Amino acid sequence: MPQPESIAVTIRRLAETLAFAAVGGVSLGLAGMPAGLLSGAILAVAAAALAGRPMLIPTPFMRVLMVLIGISLGSVVTPETVQGMAAYPLSIFVLVVSTIFIGVGGTFYLRALHGWDTTTAYLAAVPGGLSQVLALAIEFDADVRAVAIVQSIRVVIIAVGMPAGLAMLGLVGATPVAVVAAATPFPFGEAAILVAASTIVAVLAFIVRFPGGLMFGSMLTSAALHGSGLIHVAMPWWITYSLMIAFGAVTGSRFANTPLRMLLRYIGAAIGSFAVAMAITAIAAVVLVNILSFPIAEVMIAFAPGAVDAMMLLALALHFNPVYVGAHHLTRIFFVLLTMPFIARRASAPKPPKPPRPSPPFQD
Repeated sequence: MPQPESIAVTIRRLAETLAFAAVGGVSLGLAGMPAGLLSGAILAVAAAALAGRPMLIPTPFMRVLMVLIGISLGSVVTPETVQGMAAYPLSIFVLVVSTIFIGVGGTFYLRALHGWDTTTAYLAAVPGGLSQVLALAIEFDADVRAVAIVQSIRVVIIAVGMPAGLAMLGLVGATPVAVVAAATPFPFGEAAILVAASTIVAVLAFIVRFPGGLMFGSMLTSAALHGSGLIHVAMPWWITYSLMIAFGAVTGSRFANTPLRMLLRYIGAAIGSFAVAMAITAIAAVVLVNILSFPIAEVMIAFAPGAVDAMMLLALALHFNPVYVGAHHLTRIFFVLLTMPFIARRASAPKPPKPPRPSPPFQD
């Protein structure tokens, strides 16, 4: 049982982490940066962590956060967005092909330019869930710190850089923080049903080890209730904004206890592998939008090789179709989780020694 002193320290560190996240998120949000609440919180907490502050998001808090994010994502679904799912199979096929190329291209880059071994290079390059990737890195004796840093930096670059990049290209507009007053009384009864049903499914999905079960379980339940028209209540604006800031704190806190010197040692590999992944993603997105009439910015978020939770929250912040984005990231994470152990095992298998070359016959 946790001691009162340790509980007090945890609460104090959580409060400090959320305070940094709030200052950073609100600053960029008020400045009108797309997804500024999320990206500002990430930058502020990551900077504080690298400066030596004890940034911390406890696991129970994180789990509650995932459920609430899923409910928020599902609440923007309408019957019209569900009807558009008929066009997804071709888009998902292109996603799977691009995922294969990202893994191959990133592995080749890290091996050829940075001299990494095949297993470490593959696990750092593959766009999968960080916890699963690190578990495999430990199992197959890869460089765990290198994999963790490269994967984390890629998530931060995508979460912070993609909204800004899409805005510079004119593909998304500025999204200043706005307070929307409720025109009608808040339907507490519907909200209670929504939260209860979504939480039950999320917990069940978590128990059966469904990938991203807490978020996807609550999101799919919320989406089903809203998409069928049974429930119409949406999360209040202040909860949605708070979720974005809190999740930014989760992502930024990954850099806690990471020496700056070690970060700089791997940052070149992280940026290079990110560039390879985004080049492949951009090519796949261009191919797809020339076949189907999907918005290029929405396709880029759906195809982006970032953490699934961060990409889903970006979709919410940028007002994209969460059903489309979620279907693609769920497909990708399943594909990666099914194939990654076999590829990592093959990459880490010792190579048989080459047979000695026969000596030339003796010539007089």
